[in-house]
Amino acid sequence: MSPISIVFEDEDLVAINKPAGLVVHPDGRTEGDTLMDWVRQQYPNMVGVGESMWLQNGTSIDRPGVVHRLDRDTSGILLLAKNQNTFTYLKVQFQQRLIEKLYHAFVWGELKLAQGTIDKPIGRSRKDFRLWSATASAGGHLRPAVTRYTLLAMHQGFSYLALEPKTGRTHQLRVHLKAIGHPIVSDTRYAPQKPPALGFERHALHAQSLSFTHPQGSRMVLEAPLPEDFLYALRQFSL
Repeated sequence: MSPISIVFEDEDLVAINKPAGLVVHPDGRTEGDTLMDWVRQQYPNMVGVGESMWLQNGTSIDRPGVVHRLDRDTSGILLLAKNQNTFTYLKVQFQQRLIEKLYHAFVWGELKLAQGTIDKPIGRSRKDFRLWSATASAGGHLRPAVTRYTLLAMHQGFSYLALEPKTGRTHQLRVHLKAIGHPIVSDTRYAPQKPPALGFERHALHAQSLSFTHPQGSRMVLEAPLPEDFLYALRQFSL
């Protein structure tokens, strides 16, 4: 299993910097270790905290401490609740969009605007039911989705962005960036026609920080250091 570093920990929660390539919990299709295996080993008292989940194959799985998740190849900050009260408290904040999320990403193309908002509903792709879409051809139940972006740097046909999802749709950032013609670098699912670039062997998306209210009442901002592939890409930008 890839090394997991702890960003913050107290009696109520633990925040980790999830490495790219690590699945948060079993999905019935992916083999290998998951973050849940690590939680059960390192925090056996967290077993039973949170809510179980039904997989498509009809199997129910336990997800100790999981309040939110990141895609397998997305790295970055992830919160885990150590007890049920904390789980419920954080879950409500996520549901009411009281938690501020900041991501960093490298995308194809040079954006014309330094800042902008992508306000496009997301539905199922009509070409592949496994994918999501924010284009006019999206099918199924369309759900509102809003992403704000800030241009941090540009270099030879690539842009480095800060992204703030204001809603929490599946694959939202990847889908929104594809919809505006700037897919995430090395995203083989949403930009399969694009070659790998900037040294990335996974999609170039990192959950940089979370701002939330701790169960004890204080406002917290937790940040996950950039992984080595991001630092390598930034050196190419001379940043």
